[in-house]
Amino acid sequence: MAHRVIVWGTGNVGKPALRTVVSNPALELAGVIVSNPAKVGRDAGELCGLGRLGVTATNDVAAALASGADAVAYCASGDFRPNEALDDVERVLRAGLSVVSTSIYPLYDPTSAPPEIRERMEAACRAGRSSCFVSGIDPGFINDIVPVVLSGLCEEIREIRAYELFNYAYYDQPDAVRNLVGFGGPMDQVPLMVLPGVPTSVWGGPIRLIARGLGVELEEIREVVERRPLERTVTNRMGTFEAGTQGALRFEVQGIVGGEPRIVIEHVTRIDDDTAPDWPKPEEGSGAHGVKLIGRPNVHVRIESEDESGDRAGGGNATAAARIVNAIPFVCAAEPGLLDALSVPLQVGRGLLR
Repeated sequence: MAHRVIVWGTGNVGKPALRTVVSNPALELAGVIVSNPAKVGRDAGELCGLGRLGVTATNDVAAALASGADAVAYCASGDFRPNEALDDVERVLRAGLSVVSTSIYPLYDPTSAPPEIRERMEAACRAGRSSCFVSGIDPGFINDIVPVVLSGLCEEIREIRAYELFNYAYYDQPDAVRNLVGFGGPMDQVPLMVLPGVPTSVWGGPIRLIARGLGVELEEIREVVERRPLERTVTNRMGTFEAGTQGALRFEVQGIVGGEPRIVIEHVTRIDDDTAPDWPKPEEGSGAHGVKLIGRPNVHVRIESEDESGDRAGGGNATAAARIVNAIPFVCAAEPGLLDALSVPLQVGRGLLR
């Protein structure tokens, strides 16, 4: 019997999550929860680019959770509303539905989550006899299970590096591009995303998870941030970005072992391809993700995902959404509690080849 799934949120991750639920024969779309009044009452297929599905979007959370569904793909943003996202997920778990999500950064690695968050969510899982699995949006599997799996191909490893290379002019989330990442902002103002401690709060979990998977003890986690200004004013679909404002951002979150960075998550992002030409770039297109293992042998895996229109941002969002949605049968079958990428392996796309 198919698992009945509610998709909560229909933005950059929610839309491909909806499509993945519909595509996966092990799943059945049971509902869609939205916050935008303009989406209430619309057919789910209309919201994600499919034909009519016969499921109507609602903002009545209580009614949706009481409809007999098995799980919720929670795709509402947590970037600017982390407390509200935690409240939502706790509510779902206590109602007896399992949750998969990309929105709750502290739960990327539940074992190292702040105790107050971990204990709160574990209590919700016990109360609802439910499970919760959180993966990343960048996309999460690049920062956790893929490096761990690739490590088994090596004789020895000196460094593991997971990376994102991306032009944010193609990322359809203007508030995040300007207010979180800081593109177009003054160079004397540090963006929210790279304020001291913030990168570790988001990407420290995957660093610790990789270390735990490899049986490595971390000495500390360090942050390295570089920023470059635009040398000319540029205009793209995100708007106009003035010369002299931030045009490129590069940061690393480094897991230190033996005094050296040994497990690294790196992001290199731009608002214009001509800025910081000496920094790494995708070989082609607007973005790429990958994992490099330096050792014997050196292993480099690059993933370039595109949606049907050729959009790399859309492709990245689709892989992040598919990662969590296709894991729903595994998550629903698990014992109640908080799961992570070491306990929820990448799923086989059974039934998707047709």
